[in-house]
Amino acid sequence: MADSVSDDQNPKTEKDKNQENDNTVEEEDDVIEEEEEEDTMRKMERLKTERNKLVNLMNRLSKEKVNLRVHDIIIKGNKKTKDSLLESEVESLKTATTMQELLQAAGLVNSRLQNLDIFDSVNITLDSGPLELPGTANVVIEVVENENSVQGNIGIYSKPEARSYSLEGTVKLKNRFGYGDIWDSTWAYGWDQASDISAGVYLPRFKRLSNPVTARISLLSQDWLKISSYKERMFGLSVGLLSMRHHDLAYNLTWRNLTDPSQMSSRSVRKQLGHSLLSSLKYKFTIDRRDSPLRPTRGYAFVSSTQVGGLSPDSRSLRFLRQEFDLRCAFPLGFYNAALNFGVSVGAILPWGRGFMNLPSPISERFFLGGNSSPVCTLGGPTTLLGFKSRGLGPTEERRAMIDGSGSSANCTGRDVLGGDLACSAFADLSFNLPLKVFRDAGIHGHLFASTGNLTKLTENEFQNFSFRKFGESFRSSIGAGIIVPTRLFRMEINYCYILKQFEHDRGKTGIQFSFSSPL
Repeated sequence: MADSVSDDQNPKTEKDKNQENDNTVEEEDDVIEEEEEEDTMRKMERLKTERNKLVNLMNRLSKEKVNLRVHDIIIKGNKKTKDSLLESEVESLKTATTMQELLQAAGLVNSRLQNLDIFDSVNITLDSGPLELPGTANVVIEVVENENSVQGNIGIYSKPEARSYSLEGTVKLKNRFGYGDIWDSTWAYGWDQASDISAGVYLPRFKRLSNPVTARISLLSQDWLKISSYKERMFGLSVGLLSMRHHDLAYNLTWRNLTDPSQMSSRSVRKQLGHSLLSSLKYKFTIDRRDSPLRPTRGYAFVSSTQVGGLSPDSRSLRFLRQEFDLRCAFPLGFYNAALNFGVSVGAILPWGRGFMNLPSPISERFFLGGNSSPVCTLGGPTTLLGFKSRGLGPTEERRAMIDGSGSSANCTGRDVLGGDLACSAFADLSFNLPLKVFRDAGIHGHLFASTGNLTKLTENEFQNFSFRKFGESFRSSIGAGIIVPTRLFRMEINYCYILKQFEHDRGKTGIQFSFSSPL
């Protein structure tokens, strides 16, 4: 009897055990879910706390100064670059006394290191200092040096307005000795006009000098026989003495030779043929607040350039004073990314010394107007006037007459362009997006323009005949429209130019013209 009762109770016990196991599993699952929920809540609370700390820090940084000084600067990744160069570039970090100053200094140091052009990337991290030194920070700077220290390019470039072509190439060797030094060699061969070969070196710091040092040696040959009846050869050395954000000072020493193989040059050109020495200092002040040098839509730029020649006792030294001013302004119009650009350029050159007003200015240093380079991009004095060929306007003089074999008659062989001692040019340019999306995506846009300019002679007592009224009445002018195709290296313009005003010996032409301009 007892056995039968026991047998009846055993199945119930197994069911109870299974149910107890299920309950246990459910309880464990509930515990795991509760723990996961607690972990999630803790993470959310931690993120919220960190976010609040960041917000409080930003608010504190915007409202009050946070005292902080740099404990240590750690530089990583410079396998070739000397520590002394990097330490001199990051010196400003050590003078920071607040978090705000440190952040600002870190941004400037990052920009400075990038501008050395020897690193692929620069990363600056601010870390907390030692626990025993509260209110301190460690600055970690990680640099990645250029894998390939040798760079070069080669290309064929055309100047449609001069109907000439040139083969140009550049080779650069970067950071060869670990001082951020950049060695470069450039050459250009023009089939019709100019050939140039030069080599130079750039040092961001030289010994105790805080300013960059540049030096360049060059050999240049230019052929102006068709326009001004002379060929020019120059061999020179230029040294950069000062290079700062807005200021540049350079010394130039060049031996120059002007020749006339045709023996048909005008009297004014013949007087300047032969050897001469150019020893000059050139100071340049630059401010450029435009949003883009290729297609500015807002901002302004101003450049002042002063050159003093004749800094040697040699009797063949060219003595002159040369001054240039450039002003550019861009105003956005608020539709189709349209912008209105204005520009004015003025330049003057005068010889100096005893009886200087009776002397001519050096013809190779005078101002010449013409060519199709964009005035929007060009910041180099009064040089460009759309619609006119290179050296296409200004004072001219008849060349030497050609005597036939019998010696009984003479024929005029043309005129030499002499350039001017005083030059002025101005332009207005309205740029706008084209309606097609494919053009907008590529940056291709249209523009309308108007340009004007003039130059005259002041030396050899010509200033006595000068009047501002006559100078203003003799301005040449042109208008037109075109399409602009920007690239990474230059901008190409396809323009239709219409000449409004020109004089007898000017070389302006109404029609379609091409322009290639670089902001460099």
